[in-house]
Formats: sequence, structure tokens, C-alpha cells
Amino acid sequence: MTDDSQTGYEVEPKNPDRRGLRKGVYLLPSVFTAANIGMGFYAVMAAARGFQFVDDDQLKAASYFDNAAKAIGWALLFDMLDGRIARMTKTTTEIGVQLDSIADVVTFGLAPAVLAYVWGYGATLKEGSDLHSLGWFLSFMYLMCGAFRLARFNVQSSRPRILAEGTIKMDKKSFVGLPIPVAGGLIAAIIHFAPVPLITYGPARAEIYSFLLMTLVGLLGVLMVSTLRFSSFKTVGTRSRSMRTIILAVGVGMLVFLYSRYVLLAIVVGYILNGLLSRLVLMFRRRPNVDDPGETSAEVKLL
Repeated sequence: MTDDSQTGYEVEPKNPDRRGLRKGVYLLPSVFTAANIGMGFYAVMAAARGFQFVDDDQLKAASYFDNAAKAIGWALLFDMLDGRIARMTKTTTEIGVQLDSIADVVTFGLAPAVLAYVWGYGATLKEGSDLHSLGWFLSFMYLMCGAFRLARFNVQSSRPRILAEGTIKMDKKSFVGLPIPVAGGLIAAIIHFAPVPLITYGPARAEIYSFLLMTLVGLLGVLMVSTLRFSSFKTVGTRSRSMRTIILAVGVGMLVFLYSRYVLLAIVVGYILNGLLSRLVLMFRRRPNVDDPGETSAEVKLL
């Protein structure tokens, strides 16, 4: 206790300044975002390096492609952690949001587009042909759709939708359009499942597989800019009783460690199918019938 000469009252000493610790907490999500960017850069470099061995040493090329796919998988984990840590520690900042979007463009936009090209149709299709040019176009459009998806997400986050009653509500349970990490994760999961380049399957089968891959890349681009809703899982584990969530996460992590080629592909495909099937259920759900006697009598009462 110290004496205040002006008021005559004893004043308690102030608590130690902890601004340094607070700044460190603010930097923690950015560390994971930086790791996300690093994994994206590594994936692009590994894909370019593997493309050099496609014709000479296909097993070595497969090793580079597999490492690139794994890097995208690690980046997906870092992307999940940085946002969750920022929300848990209440250290979300505008610059952090923008930096995260830039990281996602590199890691889940550019890297998967390059990886799909060098692993698939880039080496299989004849350069200068119409299909080869189409592959270039679809890879570019995938990147553009991903960038647009992130820009739209940032705008929706900063401008929450206004309901009919005039109240503002943020929809934290779902994303509008397929998230770009999931789209890039699907391409990475497919290549991790079969890292050997498509050219090893022979000219005829490789051309068919390349056409299917280009169709998938184009479809992912369309899903990203669509208005379909996909679950965000942001509320998972936020309740006080989240022991089951922890046990489930540990179990899934062990399965990924043991059977990554199968589990990762199943998780990403299941997530996408869940969003598509949910939309189909809403489309075929019974709508109110205008000829319903109950509705007609209600209208008469109103009149």
C-alpha cells in the first residue's frame, strides 16, 4: 500500500504490465498462418521438382508428388488451428484475417492447381492440343474461383446478413460455397492415395484419367463459387463438456496416422457429399401446398 499525498488515501500498487505476454498471444495464430504459407510454398516447389522426373524416374516423381500432397494436408491442419486458437484466445485481428486468406490462396489454390497439372494432365496430354489447353484453363479457373470464394467470405464476415426483423445474425454453422481448403484437400488426398503420375498407366488410360481429373477440378471450382452451404464445425468442442469431441479427435488422428491414404480421402469426400446431400434433402422437402384447406381458411380469416 502507498500513500497518495493529494487525496490522503492509500492506493494499492498496480499489477505488473503484461502487455508483452498479450502481444505474444496475438502472434500465436499468425505463427500457424505462416506455417500454412510455408507448406504451400513447399508443395509448389515439390510439385515442380517432381515434374522434372516424370519421364525419367517416375518413382522419384511420385515421391515428390506425395510429399507435396502431404504438405497440403499439414497446411489444412495449420489452417484449422490458427482460426480456432484466435477464437479461443480472442485475438482475431483484421490483418490476421487477410493474411489467412492470402495463405489459403497460395496453399489451397495455387499449390493444388499446379499439383493436379504436373501429376495429371500436364504430362499426359500432348502439349498444344485442345485438351491440354483446356487443362490450363481449368487449373486457372480453379485458382480464380478459390480467390473469389475467399473474397466473398471476407465480405460476408465483415458485413453480417440482416434478417427480416432488422436484427443482425452471423451464421457460424455453415459456409456459403465449398471452402477452398476442402477443395485443395481433395486434390491432395487423391494424389496422396495414388502418387504415381497418371502417365504410368499407359496412353489410353492416362488420357481417360486426365479427363476425369480435369472434370473434378472444374467441378470443385463451381462448388466454391456456388451458394451451397457446407458445415463449418466452428461450434464443435466449444462447450464445456467436450470430452467426447476430444476422444473423437484423438481417434481420428490415430486413424489418419495409420491409414492416411484411405482416411483422409474418405473424410474429404464425406464432407463434400454431406453438403451436396443436405441440399438435395432441402430441395425435395415438402413445401406448403397452396390448395391446403387450412391455409385457405386462414387466408379467408385475414380477408
